[in-house]
Amino acid sequence: MGKVWLDERHVVVFESKTNIYSREMNLYTENKEEVYSLYYDERIDDNAARYRCTDMLPVKKGLTVEAEGRVLPVYLRHIVHDPAFDSIFNAQDEELGAVVTETGTTFRVWSPPAENMSVVIDGTLYPMEDKLNGTWELHTDFNLHGAEYFYKAIIHGEIRRILDPYAKALTPNSERGVVYKKDSNNRRAPRPNLTHTQDSTIYELHVRDATIHKDSGVKAKGKYKGLTEKNTKTPNGYSTGLSYIKELGVSHVQLLPLNDFARVDDEQPDKQYNWGYDPLFFQVPEGSYATDVADPFTRIRECREMIDAFHEEGLSVIVDVVYNHVFDMESSPFEQLVPGYYFRYHLDGTVSNGTGVGNDIASERHMVRKFIVETVNYWLEHYQVDGFRFDLMGALDKQTMQLIERRCSEEEIPVLLLGEGWDLPTALASDQKTINTQAGEFPSIRFFNDFFRDTVKGNLFDPHDYGYVNGKGRHIERLPQLVKGSADELELTPPHVSDIVQTVNYAECHDNHTMWDRFEKTNESESEKDRRAIQQLATGLTIVSQGVPFIHAGQEFFRTKLGEGNSYISGDMVNQLDWKRRELFEEHISFVRQLINIRSRFEVFRLRSKEVVRDRLHFLSTPAPVFGFMLLEEGIDIAIYVNPTRRRYQIQLPASGEWRILLSNQQTNPASISGEFTELEPYEFLLAKKTRR
Repeated sequence: MGKVWLDERHVVVFESKTNIYSREMNLYTENKEEVYSLYYDERIDDNAARYRCTDMLPVKKGLTVEAEGRVLPVYLRHIVHDPAFDSIFNAQDEELGAVVTETGTTFRVWSPPAENMSVVIDGTLYPMEDKLNGTWELHTDFNLHGAEYFYKAIIHGEIRRILDPYAKALTPNSERGVVYKKDSNNRRAPRPNLTHTQDSTIYELHVRDATIHKDSGVKAKGKYKGLTEKNTKTPNGYSTGLSYIKELGVSHVQLLPLNDFARVDDEQPDKQYNWGYDPLFFQVPEGSYATDVADPFTRIRECREMIDAFHEEGLSVIVDVVYNHVFDMESSPFEQLVPGYYFRYHLDGTVSNGTGVGNDIASERHMVRKFIVETVNYWLEHYQVDGFRFDLMGALDKQTMQLIERRCSEEEIPVLLLGEGWDLPTALASDQKTINTQAGEFPSIRFFNDFFRDTVKGNLFDPHDYGYVNGKGRHIERLPQLVKGSADELELTPPHVSDIVQTVNYAECHDNHTMWDRFEKTNESESEKDRRAIQQLATGLTIVSQGVPFIHAGQEFFRTKLGEGNSYISGDMVNQLDWKRRELFEEHISFVRQLINIRSRFEVFRLRSKEVVRDRLHFLSTPAPVFGFMLLEEGIDIAIYVNPTRRRYQIQLPASGEWRILLSNQQTNPASISGEFTELEPYEFLLAKKTRR
């Protein structure tokens, strides 16, 4: 039997193995109330032909054609890409998912192509009502909190078992959805106060990496609960986990994806590992991080308790969210419910793959946008997170991101929004992408600064390339742009963002080699001591430059992934935070701790606009390739010097007088400097302060 597809407003495609096509067919609406003449246009291949209609065809269910001596249903296919589809099946005001209220439980799912839809609750099938806007609904008079469910649909003539993309709870390994009545308990730890997002310092952390090491001193290793344990220590008495992060002085912990993801067996998590960028269900916490995955609500409770524990320590929480793709397009609930709608396609009909993982979510479509914005809202309200990091944000359309920006602006305490604004080859016009060249359209969204990263340590995609700190001052001409916040029109370097409140400065993150592993390649002739100093220069520049500094967990104690450049499924031995290294490099951790403290103490490191920076940041005359600049605090001058070489240099300070050394990575007991000149040691990072009279 053939199949007939509505692909465009004037086009129907007839698939048949008989290779016999009529020159003309009639298309009927339900009950033959309307009739449309279809005329043969061309053969597409051996089993399909295209028919056209001079009139605009209706976009609705119940269409039929008479062909091959029988009546065949017309299925909605590529027509889902037409803007009219969003208008005709407008369900913007529907609350989708399994919703528990005082009057009972209501199930709603959006699937315009479905010919029939039922919900299976604890093994019993219940038919749902078609609301004609694409939504199917069933209301029960019972509180079904804890009931297991999934949808059973007939779509394109096939019976499908589909999980709810709006599910708030799941059984192990995402086998079934579970009805969840949102916890009304508001006795949660309050969000840490934050005056301005420019005051933030971000620490990127993976839940499992943080505590899985045998010397972490944590009982619930690799779990949400492990990050709630306080006063944990290594066998030699050094702080670990939550307590260690608090002591470091950062303001925000950015957690790699927390929502349900693939590749790790919830019931046997030790057998696999994943960073979490393989999303399955976006509104449910990952099960492998829970202490009891058999109870669908344990992961919810423990995830919230972890966030509360961070809040109690004055730490804000950013969640890493992946709204640009799904793990497997064909099996995803989105594709099962509305084939072709939730994903982007090129004009030739091929699936867009700008993300490089097989599919791109079509965030610009109305119901996709609704899902993304409502998911952000759910994590804000139910989990009380303090920020979002958008993976491959350049693949998301700007209107969706502007709606997220607007929603987050409603919070009393500023929500930190940041993402990767790369211009990816996805099937979306460049002027519609959330990319750094259009940063002016997103005033409260921050962009990861790859220009900063590559200037400091070398081109990311060439593991043997040199940057300023590991290349004896290479790219020194770019440093003025970096320390000024990457937003100024300078002669040698264009701006990366519109203003300094939009740059996230970093030299290392979860992706690619750690700096320690990279410098082992680029600077193999250097001693380990010198390589450690080189890495301190990179971390130091990250923290003192205008914008928000971003530190990868363990960067401060020279984290290694044993040379692995893409460790997303490489296991605990490669990815774990090695708390033994934390013991070995306490002095170097102290350098970062003090630097973060200095940034917090002096407002001049956290300026709010490029205009103010022009007045309060000045470059100093130094022997190349030493770089120096001065910041003007109220009544105080702060001079910063960086020496990326093995040589010792004499430098002239901006003014004579008494300069107090705030911090140096080469001087154990720094003293004051009297007069105009001082010596800068090899690979030294120096901050000095002078009271202005």
